[in-house]
Amino acid sequence: MKNKKFVKYFREYKWSNISAMIRNNRSDPRICNEDFNNKLVVITGATSGIGYHTARKYAHHGANLICINRSLQKSEALTREIESEFGVKCGYKIADLSNLKDIHRVADELLKLDTPIDVLIHNAGIYLTKRELTPEGLEKVFVIQYLASFIINYILEDKLKAQKKARIILVNSEGHRFAAWGVRFDDLNWEKRRYSGLKSYGSAKLAQLLSMLVFDEHFKNTGISINAMHPGAVKTDTGQENG
Repeated sequence: MKNKKFVKYFREYKWSNISAMIRNNRSDPRICNEDFNNKLVVITGATSGIGYHTARKYAHHGANLICINRSLQKSEALTREIESEFGVKCGYKIADLSNLKDIHRVADELLKLDTPIDVLIHNAGIYLTKRELTPEGLEKVFVIQYLASFIINYILEDKLKAQKKARIILVNSEGHRFAAWGVRFDDLNWEKRRYSGLKSYGSAKLAQLLSMLVFDEHFKNTGISINAMHPGAVKTDTGQENG
């Protein structure tokens, strides 16, 4: 029985990929110590975990912030903390990035900003063990982990190109390796197969990586860079929605 399970997992996840994930987790982190004085950094999902510490780090280096979060109460608390401690501006926009209307609305609001966006960080994420659908009937993890960042990048493309300089960062993950056999474009909603939290997460992260390559072509020779990064093994609240 154990051998059958091992063979099943080997086929589904390609353990060579998992070995690579473990190996990369041991790599030394790359640290940025640039001066961001008076530059504008936009971060999604900044009230906890990686996004929260990212916001504090940029504020420490002088950046003004716009944080896109779900919770008004947590956003207000974050604004008070950042502004009082670091003396920078910390605005926020409330949006549920599993809702397409909210995604388009917040992207349009960013598009209308008079201030250039120097850094755009797509950090918001989710991990679910049970399949959930958005109000539009789409699989929730795929929307938050991939589609939200794609739509925002697409809407802001001309604005960023006009600036001639900006940086886009996708907080991705070695978890894309859980989609060892690729993205199932014929079943993005998981209607034809049993839902797997790991595979769903991996598929969304893989899709985000592929979108990075697409946008890299769009931004070539414009002064705009787009990169995906692996934050390493970090203890966060991701997955707490599972109860």
